[in-house]
Amino acid sequence: MNALRRIARWTGGAYLALAVLGALGFLLVRPLAAESAGYARLGVALELGVVVAQSLAAVGFFALYRRDRPTEAYAVATFGIANAIAILASAALLTAALAVPAETGGDAGVTALLRGVADAFWTTGAVFFGLWLVPMGTFILATRLMPRLLGVLLIVGGVGYVTSAVLSAALPEAGGIADLLGIPATVGELWMVGYLLTVGIRSTPSHRTQPGTAVVVG
Repeated sequence: MNALRRIARWTGGAYLALAVLGALGFLLVRPLAAESAGYARLGVALELGVVVAQSLAAVGFFALYRRDRPTEAYAVATFGIANAIAILASAALLTAALAVPAETGGDAGVTALLRGVADAFWTTGAVFFGLWLVPMGTFILATRLMPRLLGVLLIVGGVGYVTSAVLSAALPEAGGIADLLGIPATVGELWMVGYLLTVGIRSTPSHRTQPGTAVVVG
């Protein structure tokens, strides 16, 4: 296994951890956090796990892309770290909310405000999670080191995810449309995770030849 494929494997592992921890924390544990301090603490731990996994995946994509496409490498890493910082801010606010009863005598309004701002970081920070998919996809189209359709799907998904994040923040009543716009991103991400873990990355570009045309790869 060459060095790039090893990098692809651990990048895929970090991306998978990001997906699993994010789903557990945001979709399952977070709705229960307001009712139980135990769930709230578990939610903070899962969010910190998301921060670590997101950061490792961002570094992995940078290492994977920088040789062939340094601009895309920097863009994916920058947007990924920015998203991790947004989730870190959410975790910090939830940690502060857990400390409110001891410091203010249980001010429910302060606790609710902190949790509300934490939710807002998830909603608005999702812009960066959509943005990092776009250079991830343009790298594929430019290098052909992964399936072209995957690149197209990631770009479409990234644009859709950014639009979804803007709608969720500015027009909460458009939640149904926002959810639909995020579907291509989910499909593209799952495909990317699976491809990184099973195939890794091609050592040479894929070439489509026309009848009677010879392609020489030096």
